[in-house]
Amino acid sequence: MPQAKTPDHSKAGTAPPQLTKETKGGWSSNTKLLKAATRASVGVSALLVVVKFFAWLVTGSVSVFASLLDSLMDIAASLINLFAVDYSLKPADADHRFGHGKAEALAGLGQASFIAVSALFLIYHAIDRFIEPQAVTHVSSAVWVIVFAVVLTFLLVSFQRFVVKRTGSTAVQADSLHYLTDLVTNIATLVALVFVANGIVRADSVFGLMIGCYILYSAVQVARGAIRILMDEELPNDERELAVDVIERTPGVLAVRRLRSWRSGQRRVLSVDVVFDGERGLTDIHQNVESIVHNLADAIPNADITIRPVPPT
Repeated sequence: MPQAKTPDHSKAGTAPPQLTKETKGGWSSNTKLLKAATRASVGVSALLVVVKFFAWLVTGSVSVFASLLDSLMDIAASLINLFAVDYSLKPADADHRFGHGKAEALAGLGQASFIAVSALFLIYHAIDRFIEPQAVTHVSSAVWVIVFAVVLTFLLVSFQRFVVKRTGSTAVQADSLHYLTDLVTNIATLVALVFVANGIVRADSVFGLMIGCYILYSAVQVARGAIRILMDEELPNDERELAVDVIERTPGVLAVRRLRSWRSGQRRVLSVDVVFDGERGLTDIHQNVESIVHNLADAIPNADITIRPVPPT
């Protein structure tokens, strides 16, 4: 763990020290999980594109085409995600003091664009097929392909949810939502094929239209989450309240002021003014600030923490 650096305040009348610390709890294991998640999504989407393409060729189904189109968008988004996550894990440098974590949010925004475009194209195609319905062939073959896709996508989404729970990654969370959409798409495709097998041909177009609307809704959700991070939205209230509670339990603390927080990829960033008892000396205050930083590091891993002691007014 890197040691916090504090300036020399040996001269009389110098203000109490400001202490900044970067914590790295679980950073190495999180990095491995993030890389595994991004590579798994690329591999799964590539395999699904191949099998769904052949299923669409033999059936001509709009619903299968919808599922194929979704998988094509998946592989493009997952490749963006892979490069963005790798870039976001680069350490801070002279030009990026808080690291490169917001590349994750940019990837999420890019994914939202891909999802929205695919949804609009699918909606158009579904409406066209509803007006001029076409027969769907080899339904049983398509069913087996989609069942395979459902099982594989479910396994991927389960792994991604585990990674998100461990890392809080915005990019993997967006990717997981993307594949959850794909899972719903595949299940809806199965239902549509059942209707088609029973002679209800237009059900294929209706379900394709419903899938397109759901995909478009998902795109909006992904974009909103990415924009919140890019706009430095405050951390959730429970995390902010936890930080305040940790600080207030420290001896000599009179008040907590100007707690500011935001996220940058894997990092939580907290900046806070702490009012200490005016009768305490600089050495005592410095020790208390160090105690606050270490306690916050335990409570909120992977955080950049800046504490500014201020005198009572």
